[in-house]
Amino acid sequence: MRARLGFRPVAALALLALLLFACATPAGDTARLTILHLNDLHARFLPDEEGRGGFAHLATAIAQEKARAKNAIVLMAGDLVQGTPVSSIYEGVPCYEVASLLGIDVNTLGNHEFDYTWRKIAEFRKAATFPTISANVVNGRGELLAPPPYIILTRGGLRVAVIGVLTEYLDRLTKRYQRGEWKTAPVVDTVRRYARELRPKVDLIVVLAHLTDEEEDLLLAAVPEIDVIIGGHNHRGQDAPKEVDGRLCVKVRAYGREMGRLDLWVDRNGGRIRQYQWARIAITKDRFPPDPEVARAVEKWEKKVASLVDVPIARLPRALDKEEMRRLIEAAMADAVGADVAYMNRGGIRDTLPAGEVTVRDVWQALPFGNEIVYGKVRGRDVPRPAARGLEPDREYVLATNDFIYEQWRKRYPIELPERGPLVREALIEYLKTHPRFGLPLRGAPSGSRAR
Repeated sequence: MRARLGFRPVAALALLALLLFACATPAGDTARLTILHLNDLHARFLPDEEGRGGFAHLATAIAQEKARAKNAIVLMAGDLVQGTPVSSIYEGVPCYEVASLLGIDVNTLGNHEFDYTWRKIAEFRKAATFPTISANVVNGRGELLAPPPYIILTRGGLRVAVIGVLTEYLDRLTKRYQRGEWKTAPVVDTVRRYARELRPKVDLIVVLAHLTDEEEDLLLAAVPEIDVIIGGHNHRGQDAPKEVDGRLCVKVRAYGREMGRLDLWVDRNGGRIRQYQWARIAITKDRFPPDPEVARAVEKWEKKVASLVDVPIARLPRALDKEEMRRLIEAAMADAVGADVAYMNRGGIRDTLPAGEVTVRDVWQALPFGNEIVYGKVRGRDVPRPAARGLEPDREYVLATNDFIYEQWRKRYPIELPERGPLVREALIEYLKTHPRFGLPLRGAPSGSRAR
């Protein structure tokens, strides 16, 4: 089902002028461009339990929408990898191989492209038939990890520049050793520099952005040379476009459950948007049958992992919500290493567990990151605030968390957790196998404490 359309004037025109626009403007003065856009696919090759998404169904949707458009480009706003067993086991490369069948014109880096270390990004780019670009991922010498910083596409006589950018918060979202020497340069300064360089050369400037909502807002307000931001990173998407002085920002929900279609009417002379129409297209199995070629490519990779992950491990009387998932994972972590206190961040939980049969695949999709449990003895007064509820300040506790959170804690708290345990997801799988009645009592367990 389509979301309501956002068909609005972009220039500051009077209402009467807008109504007369179609008749008063010669057809030769405007050109139409369609941008089909995706973000945060996260390796979700298969449809979810409600029949939404799936690369083969997405391929059909892209092909159908392109057939309905005179001039179209397909853009992907980062985080193509990380989220399923295929990606975790084969470190993301199959995602780029299969996505090459979707018709993507340009992709940009997301923070999760770094999850298998920055060196893997070269393999991603080699496996893909489409370019992956980023203008602001640089090393100390100013060299780009994913050049060029922008690409110029031509459609229907329009010259469209696409600039790729990644959030400045990469250091908070990726482990240091995975990020290596690479960092993200300031977004606004980077985009402004390239946009000013490009403005005389092109008709439209699109920023393909894997940014926070706040970074998008700032970019939209601060760089008048750009026309459109195609966003990613926020899995919730948007219900309506953001608009500032005729500049637009759009993004859709994650996991391929939606695709965006942005139709633009561009002034050929001034190179500015005259009108636009935006729709969020729900990707469902019943609406978009699977593309046979993509379905075969997905099946090839899924067969490689099926015997490992499509294995039942427990049954749930009902689905768990996100907070219950967090408490369950904390209980599993504490049980795995004999901790008194365990802490799991909600951001590290990418899915919940369904009612009925729970498989290894369900756990891998909930916990796709290869995070280890780290633990050690800490006085109650020194336990970081997120995990410190109800602790006695002078008592010594065994504290457990995951290695990503520990890296963040060490920047602010004087603690040492020297011991290493299993991966968080391995601990959860074992806990599910050995605690058949784990589900319902978790609602009352205090967060951060050992729930047995």
